[in-house]
Amino acid sequence: MKQALSAAVIALALVAAGAQARAADKPIQITWWHSMAGKNGETLDHLVSEFNHSQSKYHVDAVYKGNYSQSLTSAMAAFRAHKQPDLLQVFEVGTATMMAATNAIVPVYKLMAQHDVGFKPDAFIPSVKGYYTDSNGHMLSMPFNSSTPVLYYNRDEFKQAGLKRPPKTWSELGDDAKKLRDAGVKCGFTTAWQSWIQIENFAAWQNQPLATEDDGFKGMGARLLINKKPFVEHIGRMASWTRNNLFQYGGREDSPMPLFYSGNCAMLFQSSGSFGSIQNNAKFDVGVAPMPYDKRVVDQPQNSIIGGASLWVLQGQPKSHYQGVAEFLNFLAQPKQQAEWSRNTGYVPVTETAYQLLKKQGFYNRKPGAEVAIKELTLHPPTANSKGLRLGNYNQIRNIINAQLEAVWSGQKSARQALDSAVKRGNAELEKFQNANS
Repeated sequence: MKQALSAAVIALALVAAGAQARAADKPIQITWWHSMAGKNGETLDHLVSEFNHSQSKYHVDAVYKGNYSQSLTSAMAAFRAHKQPDLLQVFEVGTATMMAATNAIVPVYKLMAQHDVGFKPDAFIPSVKGYYTDSNGHMLSMPFNSSTPVLYYNRDEFKQAGLKRPPKTWSELGDDAKKLRDAGVKCGFTTAWQSWIQIENFAAWQNQPLATEDDGFKGMGARLLINKKPFVEHIGRMASWTRNNLFQYGGREDSPMPLFYSGNCAMLFQSSGSFGSIQNNAKFDVGVAPMPYDKRVVDQPQNSIIGGASLWVLQGQPKSHYQGVAEFLNFLAQPKQQAEWSRNTGYVPVTETAYQLLKKQGFYNRKPGAEVAIKELTLHPPTANSKGLRLGNYNQIRNIINAQLEAVWSGQKSARQALDSAVKRGNAELEKFQNANS
Protein backbone atom coordinates (compact mmCIF):
# COMPACT_ATOMS: atom_id res chain seq x y z
CA MET A 1 0.00 0.00 0.00
CA LYS A 2 2.78 2.38 1.00
CA GLN A 3 4.71 1.50 -2.15
CA ALA A 4 1.67 2.19 -4.34
CA LEU A 5 1.08 5.53 -2.62
CA SER A 6 4.72 6.50 -3.03
CA ALA A 7 4.58 5.61 -6.72
CA ALA A 8 1.45 7.75 -7.14
CA VAL A 9 3.11 10.69 -5.40
CA ILE A 10 6.18 10.35 -7.59
CA ALA A 11 3.98 10.18 -10.71
CA LEU A 12 2.07 13.32 -9.71
CA ALA A 13 5.34 15.11 -9.02
CA LEU A 14 6.65 14.15 -12.44
CA VAL A 15 3.42 15.39 -14.10
CA ALA A 16 3.65 18.69 -12.21
CA ALA A 17 7.30 19.08 -13.11
CA GLY A 18 6.49 18.38 -16.76
CA ALA A 19 3.69 20.96 -16.71
CA GLN A 20 6.03 23.52 -15.19
CA ALA A 21 8.65 22.75 -17.83
CA ARG A 22 6.11 23.15 -20.63
CA ALA A 23 4.91 26.43 -19.11
CA ALA A 24 8.49 27.64 -18.89
CA ASP A 25 9.04 26.71 -22.55
CA LYS A 26 5.91 28.54 -23.71
CA PRO A 27 6.75 32.05 -24.98
CA ILE A 28 5.38 35.11 -23.20
CA GLN A 29 2.42 36.47 -25.16
CA ILE A 30 2.58 40.17 -26.09
CA THR A 31 -0.51 41.73 -27.66
CA TRP A 32 -0.37 44.61 -30.14
CA TRP A 33 -3.55 46.37 -31.26
CA HIS A 34 -3.18 48.18 -34.58
CA SER A 35 -5.12 49.84 -37.41
CA MET A 36 -3.26 48.64 -40.49
CA ALA A 37 -5.50 46.91 -43.04
CA GLY A 38 -4.93 45.60 -46.57
CA LYS A 39 -1.38 45.59 -47.95
CA ASN A 40 -0.09 47.57 -44.97
CA GLY A 41 -1.57 44.99 -42.61
CA GLU A 42 0.10 42.18 -44.52
CA THR A 43 3.48 43.91 -44.25
CA LEU A 44 2.93 44.48 -40.53
CA ASP A 45 2.08 40.79 -40.01
CA HIS A 46 5.25 39.81 -41.86
CA LEU A 47 7.40 41.98 -39.58
CA VAL A 48 5.73 40.46 -36.53
CA SER A 49 6.37 36.97 -37.90
CA GLU A 50 10.04 37.84 -38.44
CA PHE A 51 10.36 38.90 -34.80
CA ASN A 52 8.57 35.82 -33.51
CA HIS A 53 10.89 33.55 -35.50
CA SER A 54 14.01 35.47 -34.46
CA GLN A 55 13.73 34.31 -30.84
CA SER A 56 11.66 31.94 -28.71
CA LYS A 57 11.06 33.81 -25.45
CA TYR A 58 8.29 36.14 -26.68
CA HIS A 59 5.41 35.86 -29.12
CA VAL A 60 3.78 39.03 -30.44
CA ASP A 61 0.13 38.71 -31.40
CA ALA A 62 -0.86 41.54 -33.77
CA VAL A 63 -4.62 42.24 -33.73
CA TYR A 64 -6.41 44.58 -36.15
CA LYS A 65 -8.91 46.69 -34.16
CA GLY A 66 -10.42 48.91 -36.86
CA ASN A 67 -9.49 52.47 -37.75
CA TYR A 68 -7.52 54.72 -35.42
CA SER A 69 -10.54 56.11 -33.60
CA GLN A 70 -12.07 52.66 -33.14
CA SER A 71 -8.81 51.20 -31.88
CA LEU A 72 -8.28 53.99 -29.35
CA THR A 73 -11.86 53.72 -28.09
CA SER A 74 -11.49 49.94 -27.74
CA ALA A 75 -8.25 50.34 -25.82
CA MET A 76 -9.81 52.80 -23.37
CA ALA A 77 -12.66 50.38 -22.66
CA ALA A 78 -10.24 47.47 -22.34
CA PHE A 79 -8.07 49.37 -19.87
CA ARG A 80 -11.05 50.03 -17.62
CA ALA A 81 -11.82 46.30 -17.74
CA HIS A 82 -8.13 45.42 -17.05
CA LYS A 83 -7.91 43.69 -20.45
CA GLN A 84 -5.70 46.16 -22.29
CA PRO A 85 -3.04 45.14 -24.85
CA ASP A 86 0.68 45.60 -24.25
CA LEU A 87 1.09 47.87 -27.28
CA LEU A 88 -1.33 50.25 -28.99
CA GLN A 89 -0.98 52.07 -32.30
CA VAL A 90 -2.37 55.62 -31.94
CA PHE A 91 -2.69 58.25 -34.67
CA GLU A 92 -0.62 61.39 -34.32
CA VAL A 93 -3.50 63.63 -33.24
CA GLY A 94 -4.15 61.30 -30.31
CA THR A 95 -0.75 62.15 -28.79
CA ALA A 96 -2.05 64.74 -26.32
CA THR A 97 -4.82 62.36 -25.22
CA MET A 98 -2.31 59.59 -24.54
CA MET A 99 0.06 61.96 -22.74
CA ALA A 100 -2.73 63.00 -20.39
CA ALA A 101 -3.40 59.34 -19.50
CA THR A 102 -0.34 59.13 -17.25
CA ASN A 103 -1.80 56.24 -15.25
CA ALA A 104 -2.23 54.19 -18.41
CA ILE A 105 1.05 54.53 -20.31
CA VAL A 106 4.71 53.63 -19.90
CA PRO A 107 6.77 56.30 -21.72
CA VAL A 108 9.12 54.67 -24.18
CA TYR A 109 12.17 56.49 -22.81
CA LYS A 110 11.49 55.04 -19.35
CA LEU A 111 10.87 51.55 -20.75
CA MET A 112 14.15 51.61 -22.63
CA ALA A 113 16.07 52.94 -19.62
CA GLN A 114 14.84 49.96 -17.60
CA HIS A 115 15.60 47.36 -20.29
CA ASP A 116 18.96 47.43 -22.04
CA VAL A 117 18.21 46.49 -25.64
CA GLY A 118 20.48 48.96 -27.45
CA PHE A 119 17.65 51.33 -28.41
CA LYS A 120 18.86 54.62 -29.97
CA PRO A 121 16.27 57.41 -29.82
CA ASP A 122 18.66 59.85 -31.51
CA ALA A 123 18.60 57.68 -34.62
CA PHE A 124 15.09 58.89 -35.40
CA ILE A 125 14.62 61.74 -37.87
CA PRO A 126 14.11 64.92 -35.77
CA SER A 127 10.87 66.05 -37.45
CA VAL A 128 9.42 62.57 -36.83
CA LYS A 129 10.75 62.08 -33.31
CA GLY A 130 9.78 65.60 -32.24
CA TYR A 131 6.09 64.90 -32.64
CA TYR A 132 6.24 62.21 -29.98
CA THR A 133 8.54 63.76 -27.38
CA ASP A 134 7.84 65.83 -24.28
CA SER A 135 9.12 69.36 -23.68
CA ASN A 136 12.42 67.88 -22.44
CA GLY A 137 12.96 65.86 -25.62
CA HIS A 138 12.08 62.50 -24.04
CA MET A 139 10.43 59.99 -26.38
CA LEU A 140 6.95 59.12 -25.14
CA SER A 141 5.92 56.73 -27.90
CA MET A 142 7.86 55.17 -30.75
CA PRO A 143 7.26 56.48 -34.28
CA PHE A 144 6.13 53.67 -36.55
CA ASN A 145 4.12 54.59 -39.65
CA SER A 146 4.87 58.18 -40.60
CA SER A 147 3.80 60.09 -43.70
CA THR A 148 3.60 63.68 -44.90
CA PRO A 149 1.62 65.43 -47.65
CA VAL A 150 2.98 65.63 -51.19
CA LEU A 151 1.63 66.86 -54.52
CA TYR A 152 0.79 64.13 -57.04
CA TYR A 153 0.33 65.22 -60.63
CA ASN A 154 -0.70 63.71 -63.96
CA ARG A 155 2.37 63.92 -66.19
CA ASP A 156 0.33 63.10 -69.31
CA GLU A 157 -2.06 66.01 -68.76
CA PHE A 158 0.82 68.32 -67.85
CA LYS A 159 2.50 67.45 -71.16
CA GLN A 160 -0.73 68.05 -73.05
CA ALA A 161 -1.02 71.51 -71.44
CA GLY A 162 2.61 72.34 -72.25
CA LEU A 163 3.72 72.27 -68.61
CA LYS A 164 7.27 70.99 -68.12
CA ARG A 165 7.48 70.84 -64.32
CA PRO A 166 5.21 70.84 -61.27
CA PRO A 167 4.48 74.17 -59.53
CA LYS A 168 6.81 75.34 -56.78
CA THR A 169 4.59 78.10 -55.36
CA TRP A 170 0.86 78.52 -54.83
CA SER A 171 0.83 81.29 -57.42
CA GLU A 172 2.36 78.91 -59.97
CA LEU A 173 -0.15 76.22 -58.99
CA GLY A 174 -3.02 78.59 -59.81
CA ASP A 175 -1.46 79.47 -63.17
CA ASP A 176 -0.87 75.81 -63.98
CA ALA A 177 -4.42 74.87 -63.00
CA LYS A 178 -5.75 77.48 -65.44
CA LYS A 179 -3.52 76.20 -68.27
CA LEU A 180 -4.71 72.65 -67.56
CA ARG A 181 -8.34 73.77 -67.69
CA ASP A 182 -7.71 75.63 -70.94
CA ALA A 183 -6.20 72.40 -72.34
CA GLY A 184 -9.43 70.53 -71.60
CA VAL A 185 -8.80 69.07 -68.14
CA LYS A 186 -12.00 69.21 -66.08
CA CYS A 187 -10.33 70.30 -62.82
CA GLY A 188 -6.95 71.70 -61.90
CA PHE A 189 -6.47 70.11 -58.48
CA THR A 190 -8.19 68.57 -55.49
CA THR A 191 -7.06 67.82 -51.95
CA ALA A 192 -7.45 64.93 -49.54
CA TRP A 193 -7.29 65.39 -45.76
CA GLN A 194 -7.99 69.12 -46.04
CA SER A 195 -7.38 70.06 -42.39
CA TRP A 196 -4.11 68.10 -42.15
CA ILE A 197 -2.77 69.36 -45.47
CA GLN A 198 -4.27 72.81 -46.08
CA ILE A 199 -4.22 74.02 -42.45
CA GLU A 200 -1.78 72.03 -40.30
CA ASN A 201 0.91 71.41 -42.89
CA PHE A 202 0.31 74.78 -44.52
CA ALA A 203 1.27 76.27 -41.15
CA ALA A 204 4.45 74.19 -40.78
CA TRP A 205 5.54 74.56 -44.43
CA GLN A 206 5.18 78.35 -44.15
CA ASN A 207 6.71 78.33 -40.63
CA GLN A 208 3.56 79.83 -39.12
CA PRO A 209 2.16 79.04 -35.65
CA LEU A 210 -1.02 76.98 -35.69
CA ALA A 211 -1.67 77.64 -31.99
CA THR A 212 -0.15 79.44 -29.04
CA GLU A 213 2.20 77.72 -26.56
CA ASP A 214 4.42 76.48 -29.43
CA ASP A 215 1.49 74.63 -30.99
CA GLY A 216 0.67 73.14 -27.60
CA PHE A 217 4.11 71.78 -26.71
CA LYS A 218 4.52 74.24 -23.85
CA GLY A 219 1.26 73.40 -22.12
CA MET A 220 -2.45 72.70 -22.30
CA GLY A 221 -3.35 76.39 -22.36
CA ALA A 222 -2.81 76.57 -26.12
CA ARG A 223 -5.39 78.33 -28.31
CA LEU A 224 -5.78 78.22 -32.10
CA LEU A 225 -4.37 80.86 -34.45
CA ILE A 226 -5.75 79.61 -37.77
CA ASN A 227 -7.84 82.75 -38.36
CA LYS A 228 -4.71 84.85 -38.86
CA LYS A 229 -3.95 86.50 -42.20
CA PRO A 230 -1.88 83.73 -43.91
CA PHE A 231 -4.62 81.13 -43.35
CA VAL A 232 -7.49 83.44 -44.32
CA GLU A 233 -5.74 84.45 -47.54
CA HIS A 234 -4.83 80.85 -48.39
CA ILE A 235 -8.34 79.46 -47.88
CA GLY A 236 -9.85 82.52 -49.56
CA ARG A 237 -7.68 81.97 -52.64
CA MET A 238 -8.68 78.29 -52.82
CA ALA A 239 -12.33 79.33 -52.51
CA SER A 240 -11.97 81.73 -55.43
CA TRP A 241 -10.60 78.87 -57.53
CA THR A 242 -13.70 76.73 -56.96
CA ARG A 243 -15.75 79.09 -59.17
CA ASN A 244 -14.04 78.02 -62.39
CA ASN A 245 -13.06 74.53 -61.23
CA LEU A 246 -9.39 75.25 -60.84
CA PHE A 247 -9.99 73.59 -57.47
CA GLN A 248 -12.66 70.96 -56.86
CA TYR A 249 -13.52 69.67 -53.41
CA GLY A 250 -13.98 65.92 -53.39
CA GLY A 251 -14.83 65.17 -49.76
CA ARG A 252 -13.03 64.36 -46.54
CA GLU A 253 -10.08 62.07 -45.93
CA ASP A 254 -9.37 59.91 -49.00
CA SER A 255 -12.66 60.63 -50.82
CA PRO A 256 -11.08 62.84 -53.54
CA MET A 257 -8.84 60.02 -54.82
CA PRO A 258 -11.23 59.00 -57.68
CA LEU A 259 -11.10 62.56 -59.06
CA PHE A 260 -7.39 62.03 -59.62
CA TYR A 261 -7.54 58.38 -60.74
CA SER A 262 -10.16 59.24 -63.36
CA GLY A 263 -8.06 62.04 -64.82
CA ASN A 264 -10.71 64.64 -63.97
CA CYS A 265 -8.29 66.52 -61.68
CA ALA A 266 -4.70 66.86 -62.84
CA MET A 267 -3.20 67.40 -59.37
CA LEU A 268 -3.88 65.89 -55.95
CA PHE A 269 -2.65 66.82 -52.49
CA GLN A 270 -2.44 63.55 -50.59
CA SER A 271 -0.39 61.60 -48.05
CA SER A 272 2.93 60.14 -49.12
CA GLY A 273 1.60 56.93 -47.57
CA SER A 274 -0.74 56.66 -50.59
CA PHE A 275 2.18 56.46 -53.03
CA GLY A 276 1.83 52.72 -53.67
CA SER A 277 -1.95 52.83 -54.00
CA ILE A 278 -1.82 55.73 -56.46
CA GLN A 279 0.87 54.01 -58.54
CA ASN A 280 -1.28 50.89 -58.73
CA ASN A 281 -4.59 52.60 -59.54
CA ALA A 282 -3.69 55.47 -61.88
CA LYS A 283 -3.77 54.68 -65.61
CA PHE A 284 -1.31 57.46 -66.44
CA ASP A 285 2.24 58.54 -65.63
CA VAL A 286 2.19 59.87 -62.05
CA GLY A 287 4.62 62.50 -60.85
CA VAL A 288 5.32 63.39 -57.22
CA ALA A 289 6.45 66.84 -56.10
CA PRO A 290 6.86 68.80 -52.86
CA MET A 291 3.97 70.91 -51.67
CA PRO A 292 4.00 74.43 -53.12
CA TYR A 293 4.77 77.29 -50.75
CA ASP A 294 3.12 80.69 -50.42
CA LYS A 295 5.62 83.28 -51.60
CA ARG A 296 3.53 86.04 -50.00
CA VAL A 297 4.35 84.52 -46.60
CA VAL A 298 7.88 83.07 -46.88
CA ASP A 299 10.85 83.14 -49.23
CA GLN A 300 11.32 79.39 -48.94
CA PRO A 301 9.47 76.49 -47.29
CA GLN A 302 10.41 75.26 -43.82
CA ASN A 303 9.67 71.55 -43.27
CA SER A 304 6.49 69.49 -43.30
CA ILE A 305 4.99 67.62 -40.35
CA ILE A 306 3.94 64.02 -40.14
CA GLY A 307 0.74 62.08 -40.16
CA GLY A 308 0.37 58.41 -39.36
CA ALA A 309 0.81 56.87 -35.94
CA SER A 310 3.16 55.78 -33.16
CA LEU A 311 3.30 52.87 -30.73
CA TRP A 312 2.35 53.40 -27.09
CA VAL A 313 3.23 50.99 -24.26
CA LEU A 314 0.40 50.45 -21.78
CA GLN A 315 0.63 49.85 -18.06
CA GLY A 316 -0.92 46.97 -16.15
CA GLN A 317 0.91 44.00 -17.67
CA PRO A 318 3.12 41.49 -15.82
CA LYS A 319 6.70 42.70 -15.42
CA SER A 320 7.90 39.81 -17.58
CA HIS A 321 6.16 41.36 -20.62
CA TYR A 322 8.05 44.64 -20.70
CA GLN A 323 11.46 43.23 -21.60
CA GLY A 324 9.78 41.63 -24.61
CA VAL A 325 7.99 44.85 -25.54
CA ALA A 326 11.31 46.72 -25.41
CA GLU A 327 12.99 44.09 -27.59
CA PHE A 328 10.14 44.16 -30.11
CA LEU A 329 10.14 47.96 -30.40
CA ASN A 330 13.90 47.91 -30.86
CA PHE A 331 13.47 45.25 -33.55
CA LEU A 332 10.98 47.43 -35.45
CA ALA A 333 13.36 50.40 -35.25
CA GLN A 334 16.24 48.58 -36.96
CA PRO A 335 17.24 49.72 -40.47
CA LYS A 336 16.35 46.39 -42.12
CA GLN A 337 12.83 46.35 -40.72
CA GLN A 338 12.28 50.07 -41.32
CA ALA A 339 13.44 49.75 -44.92
CA GLU A 340 11.13 46.79 -45.49
CA TRP A 341 8.19 48.70 -44.01
CA SER A 342 8.88 51.80 -46.12
CA ARG A 343 9.40 49.90 -49.38
CA ASN A 344 6.16 47.95 -49.07
CA THR A 345 3.84 50.62 -47.69
CA GLY A 346 4.92 54.08 -48.86
CA TYR A 347 5.44 55.37 -45.32
CA VAL A 348 8.72 57.17 -44.77
CA PRO A 349 11.62 55.48 -42.95
CA VAL A 350 11.61 56.98 -39.46
CA THR A 351 15.36 56.67 -38.84
CA GLU A 352 18.27 58.20 -40.72
CA THR A 353 20.04 54.81 -41.02
CA ALA A 354 16.98 53.23 -42.67
CA TYR A 355 16.80 56.15 -45.11
CA GLN A 356 20.47 55.70 -46.01
CA LEU A 357 19.95 51.94 -46.41
CA LEU A 358 17.11 52.53 -48.90
CA LYS A 359 19.34 54.92 -50.83
CA LYS A 360 22.17 52.37 -50.86
CA GLN A 361 19.76 49.70 -52.12
CA GLY A 362 18.79 51.97 -55.02
CA PHE A 363 15.15 52.17 -53.97
CA TYR A 364 14.85 55.91 -54.65
CA ASN A 365 16.54 55.53 -58.03
CA ARG A 366 13.85 53.04 -59.00
CA LYS A 367 11.03 55.07 -57.40
CA PRO A 368 12.20 58.69 -57.14
CA GLY A 369 8.74 59.90 -56.09
CA ALA A 370 9.08 57.98 -52.83
CA GLU A 371 11.91 60.25 -51.69
CA VAL A 372 9.94 63.51 -51.91
CA ALA A 373 8.32 62.99 -48.50
CA ILE A 374 11.54 62.39 -46.60
CA LYS A 375 13.10 65.45 -48.25
CA GLU A 376 10.16 67.58 -47.13
CA LEU A 377 10.41 66.34 -43.55
CA THR A 378 14.16 66.97 -43.41
CA LEU A 379 14.32 70.15 -45.51
CA HIS A 380 15.28 72.29 -42.48
CA PRO A 381 15.64 71.62 -38.74
CA PRO A 382 12.16 71.85 -37.16
CA THR A 383 11.14 75.09 -35.48
CA ALA A 384 8.51 75.67 -32.79
CA ASN A 385 6.07 76.11 -35.70
CA SER A 386 7.07 72.97 -37.59
CA LYS A 387 7.73 70.40 -34.89
CA GLY A 388 4.16 69.14 -34.80
CA LEU A 389 1.03 69.60 -32.70
CA ARG A 390 0.31 68.84 -29.07
CA LEU A 391 -3.37 69.79 -28.83
CA GLY A 392 -6.03 67.93 -26.87
CA ASN A 393 -9.32 66.79 -28.45
CA TYR A 394 -7.71 67.45 -31.81
CA ASN A 395 -9.68 64.76 -33.63
CA GLN A 396 -12.83 66.71 -32.71
CA ILE A 397 -11.15 69.96 -33.74
CA ARG A 398 -10.29 68.50 -37.14
CA ASN A 399 -13.95 67.68 -37.66
CA ILE A 400 -14.83 71.28 -36.80
CA ILE A 401 -12.26 72.62 -39.27
CA ASN A 402 -13.48 70.24 -41.97
CA ALA A 403 -17.08 71.39 -41.56
CA GLN A 404 -16.09 75.06 -41.70
CA LEU A 405 -13.95 74.54 -44.81
CA GLU A 406 -16.85 72.78 -46.49
CA ALA A 407 -18.98 75.86 -45.79
CA VAL A 408 -16.33 77.92 -47.61
CA TRP A 409 -16.15 75.61 -50.65
CA SER A 410 -19.94 75.64 -50.98
CA GLY A 411 -20.08 79.44 -50.79
CA GLN A 412 -22.02 79.58 -47.51
CA LYS A 413 -19.22 81.36 -45.61
CA SER A 414 -16.22 83.51 -46.37
CA ALA A 415 -12.79 82.26 -45.37
CA ARG A 416 -12.73 84.81 -42.53
CA GLN A 417 -16.13 83.77 -41.18
CA ALA A 418 -15.32 80.06 -41.36
CA LEU A 419 -11.91 80.28 -39.72
CA ASP A 420 -13.19 82.60 -36.98
CA SER A 421 -15.87 80.02 -36.24
CA ALA A 422 -13.33 77.17 -36.33
CA VAL A 423 -11.13 79.01 -33.83
CA LYS A 424 -14.03 79.76 -31.49
CA ARG A 425 -15.37 76.22 -31.49
CA GLY A 426 -11.92 74.63 -31.56
CA ASN A 427 -10.79 76.67 -28.55
CA ALA A 428 -13.86 75.44 -26.67
CA GLU A 429 -12.63 71.87 -27.28
CA LEU A 430 -9.14 72.81 -26.08
CA GLU A 431 -10.58 74.38 -22.95
CA LYS A 432 -12.71 71.31 -22.32
CA PHE A 433 -9.62 69.10 -22.58
CA GLN A 434 -7.61 71.42 -20.35
CA ASN A 435 -10.29 71.44 -17.63
CA ALA A 436 -10.62 67.65 -17.74
CA ASN A 437 -6.89 67.11 -17.33
CA SER A 438 -5.78 69.95 -15.06
